[in-house]
Amino acid sequence: MAERDRRWNLARAFMRREGLDALLVFGEHEDAGPAPFAYDTWFTNGRAGTTVLFHRDADPVALFPMEMFTKDHLESARRGDIIWIPPENIRASRDSRAIAEALNESALAQATIGVVGLEVYPPWHPEGIVPYRLWNTILQEFPSVRFEPVAMALSRLIMPLSPEEIAVVRHSASIGDDMVRAMVDTAAAGVSESEVYAAGMAAGYMRGTIPAAMHFWSGPDPLASGLPQWGYRPQSPRILQDGDTISAEVFSNFGGRHTQHQATITIGEPHEDLHRAAEVARAAYDACLQVLRPGRTFGEAVDALREPLRDAGGWEFGPCLHALNPMIALSGFAADASRRLAGARAYPPEADHPTLSGDLALEPGMTFALEPNYVFGRHLAYLGGTVIVGADEPIELNPYTAQILRAAEMPR
Repeated sequence: MAERDRRWNLARAFMRREGLDALLVFGEHEDAGPAPFAYDTWFTNGRAGTTVLFHRDADPVALFPMEMFTKDHLESARRGDIIWIPPENIRASRDSRAIAEALNESALAQATIGVVGLEVYPPWHPEGIVPYRLWNTILQEFPSVRFEPVAMALSRLIMPLSPEEIAVVRHSASIGDDMVRAMVDTAAAGVSESEVYAAGMAAGYMRGTIPAAMHFWSGPDPLASGLPQWGYRPQSPRILQDGDTISAEVFSNFGGRHTQHQATITIGEPHEDLHRAAEVARAAYDACLQVLRPGRTFGEAVDALREPLRDAGGWEFGPCLHALNPMIALSGFAADASRRLAGARAYPPEADHPTLSGDLALEPGMTFALEPNYVFGRHLAYLGGTVIVGADEPIELNPYTAQILRAAEMPR
C-alpha cells in the first residue's frame, strides 16, 4: 500500500503541475507480449487490459473489459490479496458508453483531462492504441472537455523506480537468467528447437511468473528476430545440429516489471565471424556502461555504445539499447546495412531508424535493456541484458548473457 500511495501521490502532483483535472489511461490487452502498453497496471497493481479514470481529487475508477475480470478481482479479495481498487470503484465495461458515464459521474464534462494512449509507443503502436470509433464517440459527447496527450510526460515521471520496484526488477532479472541457463543446459545437436524453447519457458513458470513468448531462431547463421516460425505456421521445429547458433530474446515479467535477456548460444565451436562480432558487441556494451549514469542523457549513452561499432567493418542488426518499464526510448540504427544480404533488395526499402527520446535525462532507478549486436558476414552476435541506472554507476543484472554461451558438446 505504501507503493500505491507513492504512485498515486506522484500522479496527483503531476496533474497539479500540468493543470489537469484527471487522467484517462488506456491499457493494452493482457496477452500483448513484449513491450506491452500497460500503464493501467501502474495505477491498479492488477490485471492488465483495463481503462483507468484517475481524478485529481478522488480515488481512481477502473473500467474492466469483461465480467471475468470482476470474478478474478473478487476471488483475489476473498483470498486476502492486497487490492488497490475497491469494488465500488470498478465498472463492468470500458466501451465509450462506460467511459462517458464515468466522466459524467466524476463531474468532468468540462474538465482538462490528460490521456495516456494517444501517442506513439514503439515498436507496436506508431500512432497510439486508442480505437478510432471509441475516441470519436468520446470527442463528440464531450465537446467542452480539453483532452491532452500526456503519455510521454508521464512515462518520464514513472521511469525512476522506487526501491520496492527495483527489488522486483532484480527478481525478474534472476528469473530471466534461469530461463537462459535452462536453454543452455538443454540445447545440443539432435534436440528440437521446441524442446529448448520449452525448457526456457518452463523455468520461468517454475519461478512463479508467466513470461512473454520469447524470440527464438536457430541455424548455422540465423539473421532474424521474432517468434519461431512453428509458432505461427504449420511446420515442424528444426532439429539442432553441430555448428548451430541459437539467437534468442528472453522476456521475463514479474509483478508488472520487465527485464530482457539477449542469448547467443552455440552448439559446438562458434564460427570465427561470430567470435569477432561478439568482441565488437561486448566493446559496445562496456562503452555504454561508462555513460549510463545519472547526469548523462540517453542520447549520450547511445553515442558511446555505437562508437565501437562505427568502424569495425560489419554492421548493426537492430537497436542496441532501449528503455524498460516503460519502453519510451530506443537507440537508432542504419536500416540500409542489412540490404547487403542476398535477396534483401526484393523488399521495400526502409529509412534509417532515428534514436527516440535522446534528450531523456538519466536518473537513478531507470531500467534499460542493454543489448548490443553486430554482424560479420551472416554471423550475428546479440548480447546483454537489463541494467539499472544506479546512484553512481550502472547496476548490471545479467552479466551472464553479456557473452557467447556454449551449449552441451555431446549430441543426444
